[in-house]
Amino acid sequence: MSENLFFEKKGPFPLQEIAKVIGCNINFSKESSFDVNSLESLDKADSTHITFLNSSKYQKLAQNTKAGACITSKNLLNLLPQKCIKLDVKNVLFSVTQVTRLFFPTADIDFHDYNLLNADDLKSLYPKVIFGKNVLIGKDVKIGNQTQIASNSIIESNVKIGENCIIGSFVLIRNSVISNKVYIQDGSKIGLKGFGFIPRTSSNLRTPHIGKVILEDGVEVGANCTIDRGSLSNTIIGENTFLDNQVHVAHNVHIGKNCMIAGQVGFAGSTIIGDNVVIGGQAGISGHLKIGKNVKIGGGSGVVNNIPDNERVMGYPAIPIKDFAKKRKK
Repeated sequence: MSENLFFEKKGPFPLQEIAKVIGCNINFSKESSFDVNSLESLDKADSTHITFLNSSKYQKLAQNTKAGACITSKNLLNLLPQKCIKLDVKNVLFSVTQVTRLFFPTADIDFHDYNLLNADDLKSLYPKVIFGKNVLIGKDVKIGNQTQIASNSIIESNVKIGENCIIGSFVLIRNSVISNKVYIQDGSKIGLKGFGFIPRTSSNLRTPHIGKVILEDGVEVGANCTIDRGSLSNTIIGENTFLDNQVHVAHNVHIGKNCMIAGQVGFAGSTIIGDNVVIGGQAGISGHLKIGKNVKIGGGSGVVNNIPDNERVMGYPAIPIKDFAKKRKK
């Protein structure tokens, strides 16, 4: 991951210390031990990073990872490269949460931004930006020329907003990078912590979310939408994609270019949506799926499986629309 602008990062930590934190008993030689710079995803990690593998669904990424070490379970050990040090644990996601909290101890809760100032006092920093009333701006925020931010909105520290954007009223933006000509309508919340936790008998353990939200050029976000930041990687909305009102995008979701998402659609975490996808209102998309290019999903559908390119589906569970029509006739 590139330098994290939004959360204080600790470390590096010796791999032995990390192993101790997660309760992994392993004998390290001088050659195998190293200082770990951070936790990274399988595809982004290098030899200074630790990563994790908790499903055979990511076998290809696991085989090609360059991570120095990987947290995983016994049944997945053989999917990793020989040179990668394997940390065998009983609960992979619980251990990942422990390691993430070690490196980013303040990322499990969205604390108040104490650096907020009224935009009226910052006009010299943003001479070509139009602000409404009672707009609050954090530290080191970058806003491009000709952007407009309506009344009662909050832009928290380190957020980047491009040129010619329109931000509506009562919008909150944190942990986000927004490109040019993006339109965010009233009441939307961008960059909040996602719904990630480890269930335990005594109390649920919050999972830190250290990624960000990236809105590419020309994106439109309807009123009262919520777009969660990534847990480890980023949540990304591709160029010229439009979201209707009350759409929820969970952590790590990638939505492609030129997509049209109708009202009240919900995306669960880590699903990938291809380009030119159209989704009807109130559809639900389960997590860790891959939806191909040019797919059309009917309103009210429940998608629980991957969908290849150019398919049209409907129903719960969503099936090809021809099959759905046949079932309706019976």
